[in-house]
Amino acid sequence: MEIDGTLLTILGVAAGVLILTGWIEQLYKGYKTKSLKDVSKFLMLFIAAGSILWLIYGVIVSDVFIIGTNTAGLILMILVSSMKKIYDNRLKKLN
Repeated sequence: MEIDGTLLTILGVAAGVLILTGWIEQLYKGYKTKSLKDVSKFLMLFIAAGSILWLIYGVIVSDVFIIGTNTAGLILMILVSSMKKIYDNRLKKLN
């Protein structure tokens, strides 16, 4: 089965938007509540590792959608992790 290039582009963009939207929501919620205590450090570690592997794969196969989505995902994951660390440290100082 052959897939049209335009359809493939739409599929790649849609997949990237859906994946990254979750990170945007988490950033917004964390910023608003100043708390990310429920976000697992292990989740972040495994997602980062998977994104790095997908990024390497994307570079090898020269897939701009995989490269772009995973680069953006890593950046957003780093932001969430940084916010988590800052907010967790603030909470420890208050207690």
